[in-house]
Amino acid sequence: MPRIRSVATVPALNRRTLLAATGAVSLSAGIGLALRPQSPAHAATAAQAPVADSVAHAEGGAATTGPSGPAALAPYTRGTTLGSVATPRSGPTGYRRLGDGAGWKRVVRDELAAPKTGRADRRTALAAFVQLTDLHLIDAQHPLRLEYLRSQNKSAWRPQETLTVAGAISLIERVNSLHGAPATGTPLHFVMTTGDNTDNNSTTELEWFLKVMSGGRITPNSGDPRHYEGVQASNLKTYWQPDAALRDADKQLGFPRIQGFLEAAIRELRSPGLKLPWYSTVGNHDALPLGCYGSRGDSYLTEFAVGGKKLMSLGSAEATTFAKTIKNGSSPKGAAFHDLLRAHTREMRSVTPDEKRAPFTPAEYVKAHLDPAYTGPGPNGHGYSSANLSAGTQYYTFRISGDVLGISLDTTDPGGHYEGSIGTAQLRWLERTLRENADSYVIVFSHHTSKTMRNTHADPAHPTERRHGGAEVVALLARFSNTLAWVNGHTHRNEIIPHAASGNRSFWEICTASHVDFPQLARVIELVDNKDGTLSLFTTLIESAAPHATDFSDLSQTGLAALYRELSLNAPGSRTDLSGTSRDRNTELILKKG
Repeated sequence: MPRIRSVATVPALNRRTLLAATGAVSLSAGIGLALRPQSPAHAATAAQAPVADSVAHAEGGAATTGPSGPAALAPYTRGTTLGSVATPRSGPTGYRRLGDGAGWKRVVRDELAAPKTGRADRRTALAAFVQLTDLHLIDAQHPLRLEYLRSQNKSAWRPQETLTVAGAISLIERVNSLHGAPATGTPLHFVMTTGDNTDNNSTTELEWFLKVMSGGRITPNSGDPRHYEGVQASNLKTYWQPDAALRDADKQLGFPRIQGFLEAAIRELRSPGLKLPWYSTVGNHDALPLGCYGSRGDSYLTEFAVGGKKLMSLGSAEATTFAKTIKNGSSPKGAAFHDLLRAHTREMRSVTPDEKRAPFTPAEYVKAHLDPAYTGPGPNGHGYSSANLSAGTQYYTFRISGDVLGISLDTTDPGGHYEGSIGTAQLRWLERTLRENADSYVIVFSHHTSKTMRNTHADPAHPTERRHGGAEVVALLARFSNTLAWVNGHTHRNEIIPHAASGNRSFWEICTASHVDFPQLARVIELVDNKDGTLSLFTTLIESAAPHATDFSDLSQTGLAALYRELSLNAPGSRTDLSGTSRDRNTELILKKG
């Protein structure tokens, strides 16, 4: 269910000129059409109910667990965090190396219903899918990036940011390797990505994301095609300078010198693409420049994004003041950002202009998903359709299986800020969809969580429309007994929340950690009927296919993916609570039937 919509001082050449001069060739490849769903998902206009007829699995029916067929594999742990988890091999200080650690056990959660004995022998699988979230594919050389805020907050820039594409490809390889769903063995129906697929709302990143998901060759570089021009080649001690002998701030913490790292980081990579149909949900980093500015059509920021200047350093006091404007949302359209950039024009360094760094609009995001070059295993549009383009929306429904409907929401606030909300038109559409599909179980997908939908800036395109927060969405979902789960991301932390309501109208909210910050996870979710008046949702976390241990001399695609994980563990200032508790990881969530 994913969706989509991106130093050395050198002369400010044009990337197109450089590509022509060096004879560089851009290659892209779509991967086959196997496992294409029978029909596409459909969007609803603000005045029309959705047509929920997309089948995410060719057979479309329920799969019964038993001694024969795919279910004979269940339960299994290999390739999941039930079997093993990347774990530091040393104490909490210094640069820590990763290795194989003990897996996380499955925990049964009974806050919403009591588990009944014998259910494992009775249960029937209704659906199984994989959730990816917060991939944050980063054009690490993009001129609009805020790396210089590291002067006041070490976590404002992360040493692993040049390797996001290699890490995401390795995650795709892991999903492709799964032999059905871990708890039931039923075939996996689809993959859903719940937003922040890109990081800078950059066209470069959008192209990389679509190729990662559907297959193709990707060169994770922008600007000068010959070499990297970002902060990690700046000779600034603020940032890890992997190739240089300079004793920067991160090397003082134990980070290694890895000669050839930057050359390897911008080398062409190949993604096999998912073997499963995939869907897309939009996040704030996909919809807004830097994930926080409601500045669509802002000519100044657009010109800066594609231009030849980049700010790489800023004093800590000024960085602190500016960071507060982002956190408190006091400058949602980016006026404070304009002022900051204009005030520091003389300190900027020259980089190679690149028109592909331009921000993309919501319509361009949808059109990119509809591009046949990125159809991969389907469906066409990955949830989006021409109806979304006509209505100017990014929410839709799709049929997961005969008994289960998927609803993908757009919780980004076009008015600005990184927290979310939805407009009245979408809220009414959601209510109508739930009511008109009362005979189907419903799983809702969004980027933001119920706790992070507190932003009610007006939508510039609909200035009089009211915005609605997470509490109102929870209240609406709890009115309908067919709502089973709300699956989301955004916080980069595993958290599973029970939402209790009377009359068997309770549901689970499942928030999954990102794939950019350690521990870099995705989640398999299985829905089963226990045939005893209860349902179970199994959640199983997975890591990328990269080995847990790293080798600093291995700069292959797989070696970079392993290093991506280890660098994220060691990123200065990074949070240590993102894996959540045992009750937020591998679980069986019991629920009464509505």
